[in-house]
Amino acid sequence: MGTVTSPAPVEIERTEPAEEVFAVPEPDLPWVTIVHNDPVNLMSYVTYVFQAYFGYPKEKATKLMLDVHHKGRAVVSSGSREEMERDVQAMHGYGLWATLQQDRK
Repeated sequence: MGTVTSPAPVEIERTEPAEEVFAVPEPDLPWVTIVHNDPVNLMSYVTYVFQAYFGYPKEKATKLMLDVHHKGRAVVSSGSREEMERDVQAMHGYGLWATLQQDRK
């Protein structure tokens, strides 16, 4: 019978470190929709929009409207970026000035 030979082991040079280090992503911070004050819309209309679109009770809608009026802006909703983009577009549809940004908690 013939002799069976196996090929000699080949040494492979590793160019990457033996331990891979992965950056841990920061937790996904929520996004917020901000409504800004404008000289066009009546306070009663802004309150109505917050009630109609977000379903807020009159008291909460009024408080947010007063924040917009006195502070120049108010955070009216928070969630995923996609949800906040939808809310910003809805506010624009109602004629309100709105933006979104990542929350800075």
